Amino acid sequence: MRVTSAAVQLPVEGPLPSLGGATDWLNSQPLTASGLRGKVVVFDFWTYSCINWLRQLPYVRAWAEKYKNQGLVVIGVHAPEFAFEKDLDKVRRAAKDMRVDYPIAIDSDHAIWRAFKIQYWPALYFVDAKGRIRHHQFGEGNYEESERIIQQLLAEAGVGGVSHDLVLVDGRGAEAAADWESLKSAENYLGYQRTENFALSGSAVFYKRHVYAAPAQLRLNHWAIVGDWTVGKQAIELHGANGRILYRFHARDLHVVMGPAARGTSIRFHVLIDGQPPGAAHGIDVDAQGNGTANEQRLYNLIRQRKPIADRQFEIEFLDPGVQAFSFTFG
Repeated sequence: MRVTSAAVQLPVEGPLPSLGGATDWLNSQPLTASGLRGKVVVFDFWTYSCINWLRQLPYVRAWAEKYKNQGLVVIGVHAPEFAFEKDLDKVRRAAKDMRVDYPIAIDSDHAIWRAFKIQYWPALYFVDAKGRIRHHQFGEGNYEESERIIQQLLAEAGVGGVSHDLVLVDGRGAEAAADWESLKSAENYLGYQRTENFALSGSAVFYKRHVYAAPAQLRLNHWAIVGDWTVGKQAIELHGANGRILYRFHARDLHVVMGPAARGTSIRFHVLIDGQPPGAAHGIDVDAQGNGTANEQRLYNLIRQRKPIADRQFEIEFLDPGVQAFSFTFG
């Protein structure tokens, strides 16, 4: 059934800032604010290891496809969170793997990010055909409202026959919507700059190699490391084989942003949940026995449980040295 909704009064939040700060473009020649006049534009600020953006992506991809012949332009602005996300080849590969076919402004210096005054990922900005920002959305959710605004801005631009139906998406793998009702663990970084709840049996040593041992028990949302590690500003790095990370969590999904420090190498790993192979609770990047390989720096989906969800202890052992681990995220 076709559903219609009354137009809402959208404020004018300001003019579209310059896009001149982009360090490169993918899927397009460089685009400009003046050259986009006459088009309704959605700007999607992202970074490829961000789970919140990955769960939003199916909607943005669907909007880009549905409305591309009616005057909508979707522009992804890739503003990196971690240093490895500044590598253009890695962004290009991630965009291909994630089927991001619309134009991408590479914002490695965060110039466009600052011009829009953004604070975190993901962020959507909706620009009308007169080059004015009319709405923004920070974080996941509000997908129906966002699509209604696209439809309204297209109608304001004089586009006829705009469908009032909404896209239907079915996120798979890391793109699947979070199980918000069961989620009691928040994103946590592993580098010393922003980490929380780092549990130690002794003391931490930053920026230097140190052999760590885990405490006897972990409380919920606390984590620990075992083995020869360096705790750096953005990440922890393993120097010998058989180093481990332990994390006590409460969520359907567990993801780790990680990968080999050296380009062209791979790291074998083994995952346990409550001391056992994950079985049916394994994520897309690990098998039922808990085996996986990290061959690039990205987000890895390692656990996807069935209900009921309870406090569980996750453990990952790296069979090879050289891994860098950046953050844990949950869903």
